[in-house]
Amino acid sequence: MSEQENTEHVKCLIIGSGPAGFTAAIYAARAELSPVLYTGMQLGGQLTTTTEVENFPGYPQGIDGPKMMVEFQQQAERFGTDVRFGMATKVDFSGPVHKVWIDNDKLITADSIIVSTGASAKWLGLENEQRLNGFGVSACAVCDGYFYRGQDVVVVGGGDTAAEEATYLAKLCNKVYLLVRRDEMRASKVMQERVTNTPNIEVLFNTETVDILGEKAVEGVLVKNNKTGEEKTLKATGFFVAIGHKPNTDIFKGWLDMDETGYLKVQCGSTKTNVEGVFAAGDCADKVYRQAVTAAGTGCMAALDAERYLADKGL
Repeated sequence: MSEQENTEHVKCLIIGSGPAGFTAAIYAARAELSPVLYTGMQLGGQLTTTTEVENFPGYPQGIDGPKMMVEFQQQAERFGTDVRFGMATKVDFSGPVHKVWIDNDKLITADSIIVSTGASAKWLGLENEQRLNGFGVSACAVCDGYFYRGQDVVVVGGGDTAAEEATYLAKLCNKVYLLVRRDEMRASKVMQERVTNTPNIEVLFNTETVDILGEKAVEGVLVKNNKTGEEKTLKATGFFVAIGHKPNTDIFKGWLDMDETGYLKVQCGSTKTNVEGVFAAGDCADKVYRQAVTAAGTGCMAALDAERYLADKGL
């Protein structure tokens, strides 16, 4: 097949299929922008690894994460979104018409693009960490902490994120163990003081996770002191990994402005990037809140920004 035969032009291309991408698709489709959405390798994004979502408005009884994303997709398709499985692997934003390659093969040219590729939590790499993900293992205290009210939990990390997650969980949980690999925390002085002043947080320095225990759900955590080599088991039902997130933005390096960790920069009060006609929504551009509802909100904003951009261009 020639390159011309394998090229398609669309009015609005959406890259990513989490709450931001599907919300953008709903708004773009209703505005008759005929959006084409490529899902990426994980249809539904990070929510597909969450067993229960209780903090998204409109679901008073809560909802299973994967089911929620299926409903998002169905709503987007109801209004005419063309949802396709595929991953953006290369971009070229040098011209007025933007180019995106899907799976290193198909070329999509687009008048407007909404980037909603999300971010991925960094994990320790333990086998049981993935096996018990959603069954006691989590990378988001705000998302899942409510399920561990009155219980003992473990938080791993030494930076501001870990300190913030630990203090948040301390309001809900009986006891919070904070595991710090080094002999000091990397968190800011203010956050360290919050941890120190919270009586039900116990900080274990020079401590690494050896294993997460439990058959069907987390029952404890085996840890080791780096200096003494001593191992012990902490009884806990929740294990929160707070060592950071990595935005899925590598293919946009050199084209879109981003901070030192890869989060896309947008103009204040909008979803506009430094490239005209390219907009960013969701966790790929948000390192502060990282919630499904805030991602959906910026997805709406991105679609409205794209619609106005296309109207101004007469497209």
